[in-house]
Amino acid sequence: MHQKRKRRMKPAFWIVLLLFLVLISAGIWAAGCLNLLPKRSYTAADFGIETAISPNDADGDGIDDYKDMMLGARAFVETKPKYDGSYFAGGYPPEGIGVCTDVIWQGFLAAGYTLKDLVDLDIAANREAYPGIDTPDPNIDFRRVNTLDTFFRRHAQVLTCDLSDGQQWQPGDIVVFGDRVHIGLCSDRRNRQGIPFLIHHGNPIDEAVERNDIPRMTVTGHFRWLG
Repeated sequence: MHQKRKRRMKPAFWIVLLLFLVLISAGIWAAGCLNLLPKRSYTAADFGIETAISPNDADGDGIDDYKDMMLGARAFVETKPKYDGSYFAGGYPPEGIGVCTDVIWQGFLAAGYTLKDLVDLDIAANREAYPGIDTPDPNIDFRRVNTLDTFFRRHAQVLTCDLSDGQQWQPGDIVVFGDRVHIGLCSDRRNRQGIPFLIHHGNPIDEAVERNDIPRMTVTGHFRWLG
């Protein structure tokens, strides 16, 4: 009685399988480097951190300004706007598009503040405080990171850029990165070190996200709006 011969896998099969596994591993590694993989988030309570509550409720909705700003910024990025830094007459981009600075004014709007008007008025009244602006342009000034950095240094509480103490980092805080090249807003979700996730749009990829990105970039400005 003849025994059935066992089929042997051809060498080409193993080569293809190996290449497939290498590609999968490389993809996972790259996603991890870009911080694209889902990360567990924590709350302030997990670290014994007391959440800051603004004494102001500008829009009178029963939610303090800090939380309103965070929820407004989150609602904006959840619409998954397309990244587009075009110039628009009237200043505001149409629905469905935006850049990093649009996250900030959207958060302010949700809290009852029109950031564009505040910035435009400050530039008009204190022209010398904005040396980077040759000619004021209300259609774009409030959508520039360097303008917002100057505005918040003048009118918000300036906080530490050191990430060693999570208590100093609160939902609704505004964060500027690098040579005023990017801006975002702090979430109430935190990483395992207690630092808030960042609600932002456009860095390092053109995507609107709420993610553990603050430690990945160089923080050069950290502000809290006092109303």
